[in-house]
Amino acid sequence: MRFLIHLAVAIAIAIVVGLGSAFLVLDRDRLFGAVTRGAWTAWPDSGSPNADPYTEAMLARSGEVPLGGGEGLAFSAEVDSSGQRLTGGCRYRVSGQTPPARLWTLTVYDEDGHLMENPARRTAFHSREILRREDGSFEIAVAPKPQPGNWLPVTTGERIRLILRLYDTPLSGGAAIGDIVLPAIERVGCT
Repeated sequence: MRFLIHLAVAIAIAIVVGLGSAFLVLDRDRLFGAVTRGAWTAWPDSGSPNADPYTEAMLARSGEVPLGGGEGLAFSAEVDSSGQRLTGGCRYRVSGQTPPARLWTLTVYDEDGHLMENPARRTAFHSREILRREDGSFEIAVAPKPQPGNWLPVTTGERIRLILRLYDTPLSGGAAIGDIVLPAIERVGCT
């Protein structure tokens, strides 16, 4: 009888630890294969057959559809270039240039990963509509109130996430990400 009680306790502990650790792993962002450049992070293998099992499980649970290996590469930023968390109550300047790509988009999401309704009806910019400087660089204001030039509206005071997607880029074809330079994210001020 005593043996059965110990066995039942051991099985209960194994179930709790096993399910708890699986939940913690799947509830986080991808764990392996991250490539970070400044404030931006990408997971080049997440849309390829080389994706690790944890990434595949996380994608299946979230329903996210990553870009395929030959389609492009997505970089995510949850912090600015100084390492401070991005929030909708602050204004940011995203500036610089992007690596070579046929097309790129910059989209802002709320902390739950949803696009935000806004009066301007703009949730993203793409490379073919952006106002640029003479040297080809650009500047996009990410802010709750209207800004001159390229303005990406934010309608939440909570955390936000920026996603920079590079479509048809040599980086997605297996080229080394190496020392690529991505746009800087600078906090301009907060309300």
